Amino acid sequence: MTTRLSGRLPSRLSGRLSGRLPSRLSARDDLPLLAACAAFALLSLTLVPLTLTLGWDEIVYASRFPPYAPATPFSAPRTRGVPLLISPVAAWSDSTVLLRVWLTLLSTAALYLGFRPWLRVLAHRPAAVGVAAGLYGSLWFALFYANAAMPNHYTAMGITAAVGLFLSASPGRLAHAGIAAGLAVAALMRPNDGAAVALPLLVAALLVPAWRTWGRVLAVVGGVVAGLLPWVVEAYVRFGGVRERLTAASDVQGGLRPLAAIEAQFTALDGPLLCRPCGADQLRIVAAEWWILLPLLVAAGLWATGRASGATGRTEQTEQTEQMKRTEDGLADTAREVATRRALWLAVAVASAAALPYLLLVPYGAPRFLLPTHALLAIPAALGLLALADRAKRAVTVAIAALLVAHLAVQLPLAFGNAHIQAGARGDWARITDVLYEHGVRAPCLLEGNASVIPIAYVSGCSAAHQGDRRQPAALVLRGKEPPRWARDWRRHPVPDTYAPGWTVLVPPTTALRNTSTDMRS
Repeated sequence: MTTRLSGRLPSRLSGRLSGRLPSRLSARDDLPLLAACAAFALLSLTLVPLTLTLGWDEIVYASRFPPYAPATPFSAPRTRGVPLLISPVAAWSDSTVLLRVWLTLLSTAALYLGFRPWLRVLAHRPAAVGVAAGLYGSLWFALFYANAAMPNHYTAMGITAAVGLFLSASPGRLAHAGIAAGLAVAALMRPNDGAAVALPLLVAALLVPAWRTWGRVLAVVGGVVAGLLPWVVEAYVRFGGVRERLTAASDVQGGLRPLAAIEAQFTALDGPLLCRPCGADQLRIVAAEWWILLPLLVAAGLWATGRASGATGRTEQTEQTEQMKRTEDGLADTAREVATRRALWLAVAVASAAALPYLLLVPYGAPRFLLPTHALLAIPAALGLLALADRAKRAVTVAIAALLVAHLAVQLPLAFGNAHIQAGARGDWARITDVLYEHGVRAPCLLEGNASVIPIAYVSGCSAAHQGDRRQPAALVLRGKEPPRWARDWRRHPVPDTYAPGWTVLVPPTTALRNTSTDMRS
């Protein structure tokens, strides 16, 4: 029946029957997405202070620029993507506030650009795109990193935009360039993420007839190669080759190997920012609400897109003229549903590919690692949420609204609480520096320790001893650990009034005596 009718249908409908997605947008379709982006920016500014001291990773990236000198060690896992992002400000100013304002603007624009291509994919329900951006933007770790010099949000938005453009009905040069640009951004920020998501996109381009075009294949391959190229060049210049850099990166991260890191990722759902190790941390059950809600909403979204597929069967028992008209409408609806369902399944597949390396290879957890997965899964989740709201009675609608309020009641305090924790913990670096200065340790100097020694060395103007360094440090900075045997006779100076207890500065007897004699002479 479909084959016979399709030849009699107008070309507008024939295109829709091929499984392609509608592409017309109205001026209002952007509004929910713009509202979600504005809320994202305002909430991040409210919950995470612009004055928050740069974190360890941020210091590494910012110290590539003269205003943030001296430069800290740039280890094998790090890439040049974040320095490129912050260069318009960091290249000439050392203002933390100005840098965070710039990053807030940049992350908000990235949120818009990441989800905007999906307005065409979901042209029959554009509000779902705004809801998806809102769901993603409501997560505490998305809000926390909105003004942070970190790569994961931009990786997530690059991947989300690339998948949306990949699903374009008839992608032209601009769409192909967008696919390549999105994947280039993702690979430049996080090479492993860019490579991981390229595989399901290539498989889809080869196996699904509606997506089988050389333009899509070349855009995916070209984008990932362009993003990986700086990393590969640096691998040969600094590390001797790609294999050597991968080995060094694995060593820095504790040895990448097959393992079950799911527990570490779940433990970090409510913080800390980096769960390494996770043995002493426990997850508050209430913080798992998103992981309970997300699969239910995704399943609802996938289910909702398949419900109209039987529309044509009900139209074939009427009069011939009316049958033709209703069949055209039914076939068009069915084509749209099939195309949307394929799009959602591709989003789920790419989201899974982005998550698997962190769940099966990385021996520690961090909420930010899964931001690309959350962004893509938010799309079918948004459709599921709207489908439930459409079909629900008033009491159920109220329950859904209450559930969303409860979701925000969990996520927003977590964003604020983790920002407060980081403010206190990063403030300890200045307190430790005061004790170092008080006991005669000043630049140029070498520090060694068991925790956070790199940012402490940076704040104090010293250098951090690397693993296997045989030079004697000017001081040891330890937290909750006894000094090595060769430093047992060093003078211990507890650091007072720290946010995290247990910090101790140890200086050699010669330094301590020199500082004492100076005090006596004064």
